[in-house]
Amino acid sequence: MKTAIILASSREHGNTQQLANLYMEHQPCDLFNLTDYSISVFDYQHRNQHDDFLGLINTLVEYDHLVFATPVYWYSMSAQLKIFIDRLSDLLTIEKKLGRTLKGKSCSILATGADNEVPECFVAAFKLTANYFGIKFTSTFYCSCEDDFIVQEHVNNLTTYLAMECSNGARQTQKIIE
Repeated sequence: MKTAIILASSREHGNTQQLANLYMEHQPCDLFNLTDYSISVFDYQHRNQHDDFLGLINTLVEYDHLVFATPVYWYSMSAQLKIFIDRLSDLLTIEKKLGRTLKGKSCSILATGADNEVPECFVAAFKLTANYFGIKFTSTFYCSCEDDFIVQEHVNNLTTYLAMECSNGARQTQKIIE
């Protein structure tokens, strides 16, 4: 299965990027860091259709599974990912054919935050969006990081999570409490 990680963090080399890097050490995939793209906020007049969003989507539709990697900010996704998700509206209006190519794909979440468990309201936005586009939401892998991301604290949980994905042929929800 061809997998893409969509990294959306304000902090370069922060906890979420370190989690994404650890994931890539154990699972073949490609990383797309949203800070490398110029993506404007959603605009009903579509004056922004020449930014990087549609080009990135044209690349991402070649993947079977999309992994959204984001820190949990105030019980929600990062601002970069929220803008990206909002722009999916373009795939319902000016690029419907492209939007239909998302149907049948799958997605999951890699997230970091300070809470012991990922808030359900955080996960709900991803599940509902995926369902709307006909994408199968498969799992959440969450690492509680009070301060810095310490690889040794999370590597065993991640390898267990990935082994469950491979052995079951389906992704499982995994909440990590440190």
